[in-house]
Amino acid sequence: MGALFVGVDGGGTSTRCVVVTESGEIAGRGLAGGANAISVPDPAANLRAALLGALEGLDRARVAGGVFGLAGAARAAEPAERAWREAGLAGRPAVVADVLVAFTGATDEPDGAVLVAGTGAIGARVRDRRVVRRADGLGWLLGDEGSGVWLGRRAAAAALNAIDGRGASTVLVARVAEAVLGAGAAGEDDGPALAQALVSVVYARVAERGPAWLGTLAPVVDTAAREGDEVARGVVAEAARRLCRTARVVTGEAAHDRGARAAGGGGPLVLAGSLLTEPTELAHLVRAELGRRATLVRARDAAAGAAALAVRAALPGDPRAAEAHRALIGQGGA
Repeated sequence: MGALFVGVDGGGTSTRCVVVTESGEIAGRGLAGGANAISVPDPAANLRAALLGALEGLDRARVAGGVFGLAGAARAAEPAERAWREAGLAGRPAVVADVLVAFTGATDEPDGAVLVAGTGAIGARVRDRRVVRRADGLGWLLGDEGSGVWLGRRAAAAALNAIDGRGASTVLVARVAEAVLGAGAAGEDDGPALAQALVSVVYARVAERGPAWLGTLAPVVDTAAREGDEVARGVVAEAARRLCRTARVVTGEAAHDRGARAAGGGGPLVLAGSLLTEPTELAHLVRAELGRRATLVRARDAAAGAAALAVRAALPGDPRAAEAHRALIGQGGA
């Protein structure tokens, strides 16, 4: 029987794993909770759970290699290797940036760029299937501009500004209150008591669940923007502008950015993350802007992209690896 290869995509909210043959046939899939070392207490446990799910019913002795796509690849190596050992696999996996597997899961081109907007946000330039340039991805406090957390934070702030008179009237008052406090929370009281309740619960949720919780408010502001609320439209438009700026840096379009141009242009721009792959207002704005300058490709299955890298590493220069890569990305997401 032939060799098997493992691909893992560990995000902030979920971890996906696939086991594939050297011809690109998917033999198993696994799904578990998030594996971001910053926001998850025990990422190795979720990585192991995803691995075990994908390996169920398969001969682990046939596994010849694996690639994990994880945020903060250097910091994530230890939990990845621990999960690999605890799953009963020999050797050790390669650990690469999550943006790289997002790219390779969408295209078999060696060069291009990727823009991610989900819980966080980052852009990257890829050359010869290696990340050679990054922009943003600095976390919720210092960056991740245009991300779900960025949107959620500004949705809450816009609601509070409207309540105390610093901002324009907006449906976000009622929508955020409902999302945070429950149905009917706003009632007829949109004054200081409501503001105090919102502040108290938002800070408590962030303390309990981490900043990623703010991303749960992103759909609230996106929906309000689609419905025409001017404040929400302004928030989403600003998120789109910031994401497009990040994309211009990694695609080499930023006039001041010699480093990006030196990294090489060309190739598709992969759009990844739920805010850019689902039919959001933000995705509409970003696509309208960036589509005038680049060939846009929607992200598919990043775990399959990681598996494709594993096959390519095992079969360098072999046409079978390229065929397997094409087969994997043609099967779409989980």
